[in-house]
Amino acid sequence: MSVTPQQIKTVWFKVDPGHSGQRLDVFLAQKETGLSRSQIKYVVEEGDVLVNGLAPKASQKLKEGDVVELTLKPPKEAIAVAQDIPLSIVYEDEMIIVVNKPAGMVVHPAAGNPDNTLANALLFHCQNLSGIGGVIRPGIVHRLDKNTSGLIVAAKTDEAHRNLSAQFEKHEVHKTYQVLVWGDVKGNAGEIFLPVGRHTSDRKKMSTKSRRGKDALTLWKVRERYGLATLLDVEIKTGRTHQIRVHLSSRGYGVIGDSVYGGSSKVHAVKEPQLKNALKKLNRQALHSAKLSFLHPQTGQRLIFFADMPSDMAELCRALRVFSGIKEEQVAKSWKDAWKK
Repeated sequence: MSVTPQQIKTVWFKVDPGHSGQRLDVFLAQKETGLSRSQIKYVVEEGDVLVNGLAPKASQKLKEGDVVELTLKPPKEAIAVAQDIPLSIVYEDEMIIVVNKPAGMVVHPAAGNPDNTLANALLFHCQNLSGIGGVIRPGIVHRLDKNTSGLIVAAKTDEAHRNLSAQFEKHEVHKTYQVLVWGDVKGNAGEIFLPVGRHTSDRKKMSTKSRRGKDALTLWKVRERYGLATLLDVEIKTGRTHQIRVHLSSRGYGVIGDSVYGGSSKVHAVKEPQLKNALKKLNRQALHSAKLSFLHPQTGQRLIFFADMPSDMAELCRALRVFSGIKEEQVAKSWKDAWKK
């Protein structure tokens, strides 16, 4: 797709005394540009930002009087292409496919992640997917964060896509996660009902104090206690971006390994070497989509799927049990079956 001069817009900003010493990407993220901080970093790397007529780095510190020039171009439309990427398929028929997504895999192409996504893998495996998501998101009905593992359903036909989307809107899709959080959670079960929306100053983050937050409901139940941390079963009744991470963080229980909402800052305080090593090995938030339930688009039958806790989280749970003096034989033999009820 070619870009015409009429589609390009250039804006200028002059740095005032109050913003002197601020990073370039932070400065631009506060302006009404429509770009997130990650997108700003991308356009800087593309050469679409100048400071006093010179190409800067996103981390450049600005001075009073600096002139920042930003060239805004229409976004490039990514096209998902088929790629032979292994998939952990939980269920598949002519209308839908359920996959256990590994942590680290992006769901569909976007700026900074043009390929090697779940959508690329699905195109190779399925040949045909629903076209409702467009060339960027073929078959994609819902998402999981890049560093969240677990179950996700994709649609092979437009009929299935419309049906599943309607189920999400009516809250007929049930999703339960296994989550490791810092701290000894008070109580054995509860709910968090707080609006979730875009953070007022950091467009990359979500917040419960957003000016335009949407209602969000999260239910939680304690599965295991380790003193230092707690393993929770979490069910979300709404599907807001980063909902679980934002809600739990708002209660003071950051998800372990979450670098965005403060769940990775406590590792340095852990003294026990083996536990500290296990925590460092977890290179993502300890969040796993373990149970997914919805009505089959064609038969109307309720389908329920489970995905075992991935090895990185399971190893951390074992290390936490050792740290807290819990013997493996004390863990219910039917732990998995009890959770699945």
